[in-house]
Amino acid sequence: MTNISWKGVMPAVTTKFTQDDKLDLEMFSVNINAQLEAGVHGIILGGTLGEASTLEDEEKKVLVQHTVELADGKVPVIMNIAEQSTRQAVKAAALAQKQGASGLMMLPPMRYKSTDRETVEYFKAVAESTSLPIMIYNNPVDYKIEVTLDMFEELLKYDNIQAVKESTRDITNIIRIQNRFGDRLAILCGVDTLAMESMVMGADGWVAGLVCAFPRETVAIYELVKAGRIEEASKIYSWFMPLLELDISPQLVQNIKLAEVATGIGTEQVRLPRLPLHGEERQRVLAIIEEGVKTRPEIPNF
Repeated sequence: MTNISWKGVMPAVTTKFTQDDKLDLEMFSVNINAQLEAGVHGIILGGTLGEASTLEDEEKKVLVQHTVELADGKVPVIMNIAEQSTRQAVKAAALAQKQGASGLMMLPPMRYKSTDRETVEYFKAVAESTSLPIMIYNNPVDYKIEVTLDMFEELLKYDNIQAVKESTRDITNIIRIQNRFGDRLAILCGVDTLAMESMVMGADGWVAGLVCAFPRETVAIYELVKAGRIEEASKIYSWFMPLLELDISPQLVQNIKLAEVATGIGTEQVRLPRLPLHGEERQRVLAIIEEGVKTRPEIPNF
């Protein structure tokens, strides 16, 4: 089994597209290199931000292989699994492993609102089928299925289920997980606007969104918090908050891609049925991004 250190900042990266709706590997490479230079600790592909539901199998394959090449062993490359059937999820896990991914992030079944038992069996089937380490994505707000502590009790019998992307929006859940499982289950915050608080409460890392446009600032917050330099981290986090709020929106992909354009490491191309922002909403988001870029803070040494 591959070992992953489930710690630090792990960007859920966007997928870059060309004007004619093909993968834009050139701009994708620019962004991944910016993430690596900033000192991120892993790269997550094909998540919500990566427009997973619109990607074809061949595109996922290309993205994994290309990112593994760019990362060159410096950080783990993690593939998200968001499938409608257990069979498809097992197949997707096998393909990710074959293409060189170091680990998996897993959502509960898509579309079908599975019961607790069905959800556990789904995760177990994939865990049994692969030697890759797995992070369970627990987001009952957006995906309407909660992975409870009792369900984790059952899942942690599998050594390769190692981490949770904690997106319940309830920071006290971090304490509950720690009280119940100690350090058996690594905790990474999955909500940008709760990340610093979560890490202060002991979360191991941050699966981040706005990091796609602002990698240095995101890594700085993590490193400063872990060094106990809370005041310095807070200053950056306060500056960041209006931008981080762009992550908790149904249009998070469009928002974050606009921010990537502003920092020179992305394009605005989204895949239909998504459309670029327009009208008043576009102006509102652009104003937040412009203010953020104009007032970017100095990053202290860490």
